[in-house]
Amino acid sequence: MIVLIQILKVFVPRNFSQSRLLHRLLAAGLKTFVTPEANWLILRHFHIGSQILGFIAANSGVTIETTPLLPRNIDDLKDELFVKHDLNLFNFVIRLNNALKAEGKQLGHAEQPDFSMIRNPGLDLGALPRRWHNLIDLQSAIELFTPMYQLFLTDNDFWRASNSLQLDETIGLYIARLLSGPEHLVILNNKHPLVPMSTLRAGNRLVLHGLSSEMLHGLLMQRKDQTAHANRPSPLS
Repeated sequence: MIVLIQILKVFVPRNFSQSRLLHRLLAAGLKTFVTPEANWLILRHFHIGSQILGFIAANSGVTIETTPLLPRNIDDLKDELFVKHDLNLFNFVIRLNNALKAEGKQLGHAEQPDFSMIRNPGLDLGALPRRWHNLIDLQSAIELFTPMYQLFLTDNDFWRASNSLQLDETIGLYIARLLSGPEHLVILNNKHPLVPMSTLRAGNRLVLHGLSSEMLHGLLMQRKDQTAHANRPSPLS
């Protein structure tokens, strides 16, 4: 489907885009056919992604504007949240490096990391649709919806979305520098941000992106708990 749509795009106007319609169709498909567990993971991904970027911003030593995306239900995704999520990643990397360059700084070890933004998103799994036709698992849903994403966006927008998956390495490096823990890079699945990859495996790479984000968020939650435990007053003091 991705190959056929790529050929089709040769014959349609280059600026053809129906992002709003795309997100309405995606929301309807998620509500109707996708399991509640998969929908829960999709909604959760926006929250933990926003928290990870917030952690880097808070501990970078410079002031950076962030745009958290915090959907509470599937209908919230209609506000073009998938496209906004892709743009958030690119804009954050650009703003961070511009701010560091302007102040002559480099991202380095944070002596006392601020974990205040890292938390359980608290999404209600029970509130998500659970009917007999909500059968499609997360990976299958992503593979099915990826061609729709390509069809309703411009070719440039689809390539941008695909290439944003390779920013996992960039974000992983930022966290490793802040926490002085290069072993954390083991969580990376999408690598080499300067070498664009084919869009043919975009669905699979998106699943890997979600997995990397969950692992990174879990690591930050663990470090937050360790820091809180270390700072807790001794009962004998």
